[in-house]
Amino acid sequence: MLVLSLFPGIDLLGRGFEAEGFCVVRGPDVLWGGDIRDYHVPSNRFDGVIAGSPCQDFSRKRRTAPTGNGVQMLAEFARVVTEACPDWWLLENVPTVPDVAIPDYTVQRFDLNARECGLAQSRLRHFQFGSKRGLVVVPERLAPAGKPELICLATEGRKKDRRDWGDFCALQGLPRDFKLPGLSIAQRYAAVGNGVPVPMGRTIAAAIRDADLRAADVRLCACGCGRIVDGKQISALPACRKRLERRRRDAAGGNVTGRVTL
Repeated sequence: MLVLSLFPGIDLLGRGFEAEGFCVVRGPDVLWGGDIRDYHVPSNRFDGVIAGSPCQDFSRKRRTAPTGNGVQMLAEFARVVTEACPDWWLLENVPTVPDVAIPDYTVQRFDLNARECGLAQSRLRHFQFGSKRGLVVVPERLAPAGKPELICLATEGRKKDRRDWGDFCALQGLPRDFKLPGLSIAQRYAAVGNGVPVPMGRTIAAAIRDADLRAADVRLCACGCGRIVDGKQISALPACRKRLERRRRDAAGGNVTGRVTL
């Protein structure tokens, strides 16, 4: 399948899709002087569109007021998807990102931890998957093993006690001798730390590739983790029930996740 990757950076997510047999075309990125606002694509050429749009405005850890760039980039993502008219799309961001609603696509939200993809760092990533055919993505989750490592933060390159470059790359599923010529030390750590780990990209790519084999009426956990539930179950795990309760408290307090519609 031919896939368009938006906001790619050094495109760790795209590398995961390539490893699973997809052909990836990379769109413009600010890291290389590009601007998605000037980007247009032909219709019906791509099977899928993948992206990891800027998340700072939606992060619970931010210390400043939202700039509006996060919502604007979500709207640009929705615009390009509408222009491309693919069979499916995938968006990575933080769990508090607004819902992306694009006409003609059913949307599934799910979480995936790097440890469930065979990695040592315990880092949760959140995804939205849109499908014209109502496909359901069910990633194959591995049982975490060993003691978890500290997550790869994009800001680590600015610290004097930063991790060894090889160790940092390995935690993101890259070769220890991975090179990014032309970038400063801080830029290299940021580019790798911002990316979706390559093995996680592979896990999701494999789930999308095999989605045709799954029944479209599979029931999923109400918390959005993407796990299958049976019978009268609403949530898959105790952690899922806690997540649902936290959302109910947030809703009661007026802190409700918004929606971005093209």
